[in-house]
Amino acid sequence: MLSTDARLTELVKRLKEFAASNLECVILFGSAARGDFREGHSDLNVVCILRSLSVEELGRLAGVVKWWCVEQKEPAPLFFTHEELRQAADVFAIEILDMRQGRRVLYGEDLVAKIEVPMNLHRLQIEHDLRTILLKLRQHYLRAPGNAHELAPVLRKSFSGVLALLRHTVIAFGETAPTHAQEIVARAAALTGADQSAFDALLQLRESGEFHGDIVPAYGAYLKGLERVLHALDHHFPKREWQRVKKTGN
Repeated sequence: MLSTDARLTELVKRLKEFAASNLECVILFGSAARGDFREGHSDLNVVCILRSLSVEELGRLAGVVKWWCVEQKEPAPLFFTHEELRQAADVFAIEILDMRQGRRVLYGEDLVAKIEVPMNLHRLQIEHDLRTILLKLRQHYLRAPGNAHELAPVLRKSFSGVLALLRHTVIAFGETAPTHAQEIVARAAALTGADQSAFDALLQLRESGEFHGDIVPAYGAYLKGLERVLHALDHHFPKREWQRVKKTGN
């Protein structure tokens, strides 16, 4: 099996071959660029900036993406033009902030460095994504109440996204987020008033891949922990500034 660096080198080689002059830059971001990558657990997140995103140009890259996703089992690269990526900083604030704070340029010019991220919208995206996860977790529980066999994989799958959002919660509070999972959970819990122990079972599940104990209290504590984080975000960062201004008639 290819090493991480060898896989990235091969990805860039294939992108250059099929995109040719349409390829402006390739950037690695996320845990692999920040230094907390865990082989077999973490994904290799890549953004590709192209001059044109026409269907013809995308079609030339379909085979490369299939190789990356199917054979290498990695998430599909994100494709943007430079201007589109810059304009997307308001709706993809988390992702672009991740690129800004931890990236490795694999090919071309660093086109991410000067993109500004609106931090008020960054905080809004954290809440949106956390609320979405919370709603899905409740729906999963309704379908299989108390069933550890079905619910443990749900918990494990959700936690990688939650961990990223807890890290961004720390950033939203104006701090530099820790690197390691336990430290991220501890700091986010301290800032939001969430019970740190609510995430203990998830941290253990993340490490071992196996759930031990009673699923019901663990699941319930996890939901309450997420609810507390959301409450803290709402309390400390009220959304007055995002309310529409009521228009008055002439």
